[in-house]
Amino acid sequence: MSQTPTRADFDQYMVPNYSPQKAIPVRGEGSRLWDQEGREYIDFAGGIAVNSLGHCHPVLVEALTKQANTLWHLSNVYTNEPALALARTLVERTFADKVYLCSSGGEANEAALKLARRWAHDNFSEHKSRIVSFSQSFHGRTFFTVSVGGQPKYSQGFGPVPGGIVHGEFNNLASVRDLIDDDTCAVMVEPMQGEGGIVPATQEFLQGLRDLCDAHDALLIFDEVQTGVGRTGALYAYMEYGVTPDILTSAKGLGGGFPVGAMLTTDRVAPALAIGTHGSTYGGNALASAVALAAVEYIATPAVLDGVKQRHDLFREHLEAINRKHGVFKEVRGMGLLVGAEMAPDYEGRAKDILPLAIEEGLMALIAGPNVLRMAPSLVIPEADIREGMARLERAVARLVAAK
Repeated sequence: MSQTPTRADFDQYMVPNYSPQKAIPVRGEGSRLWDQEGREYIDFAGGIAVNSLGHCHPVLVEALTKQANTLWHLSNVYTNEPALALARTLVERTFADKVYLCSSGGEANEAALKLARRWAHDNFSEHKSRIVSFSQSFHGRTFFTVSVGGQPKYSQGFGPVPGGIVHGEFNNLASVRDLIDDDTCAVMVEPMQGEGGIVPATQEFLQGLRDLCDAHDALLIFDEVQTGVGRTGALYAYMEYGVTPDILTSAKGLGGGFPVGAMLTTDRVAPALAIGTHGSTYGGNALASAVALAAVEYIATPAVLDGVKQRHDLFREHLEAINRKHGVFKEVRGMGLLVGAEMAPDYEGRAKDILPLAIEEGLMALIAGPNVLRMAPSLVIPEADIREGMARLERAVARLVAAK
């Protein structure tokens, strides 16, 4: 009989690129989790904006179980009904005409960047390859995507980075005007920077990027891996802004916890990824597509999307109340249920210190860099769980303040 795995097994058997908390969750239901010792936690982390409907939502369980008893995987030598149904739904509900399915956000962004360069190559010249991105952006962990991402710590030590990539300042349109030219093939941006600190883009910034791309025959790519599928209170954040990209990437909440990613684009751009130019072994997997379809159809309803905005107000109300009492936050910001609380100057860099205290109080949360406490819970988290989770967070914050 095998022994029950422990946290020490991680250090013994796993590559040390992560440093997980001591608790090992073994069961989840809705917005609550239980660890090996039976201790309960409220989940404000949401698998980093992945568990869009919480844990073991019956709609997703039903979709997965039904598909698991029918067909798992074929490969892209064939297509399958769940993949086609998912693609059709994404097209019908967005600006897109065509969809590419893959397994993760990094894959979706890799495909978007390759598509942009190939489109510019085929329609203009081989010299039209420059990519403009932004400092503190994050676009995945492939070498191409960490190079486009504006955080050098993720690409340092791995050798020369790909060329033709420049970085402007987020929400500073003048910085982009200095970088974009007729050799630019694409501008890649998050409508709200996630790993960069939960910073929403301004309306003027995104509209200005759209205008600059149009003026220079460049493509506008929205990385909605973290903001997509209801996270901001719209199915995709571009809908909140009224600024339409040429390419959009989606993952995380798209599968509600099942690994899946998608790149969405238009009929004008899609032909550049002709047969044989790109692929993904698990892209369009029947299991992943069936679950993602169920997630999208459930989330893309007024009841869920309006509920996200209402829950945002409740999160903000509680965070501001905690701050009035303890003075630990400089600013509370975000959209929908992607919420960040930046630490006050006296607690600079201490957001990470809240996480273990919160775990001890029975709450799972996140950070976005060392200075921003991040919350990305289920889009349908009960209000009672929000209130109880905030009470636990307040106790953790009080302990941080007392230990200062």
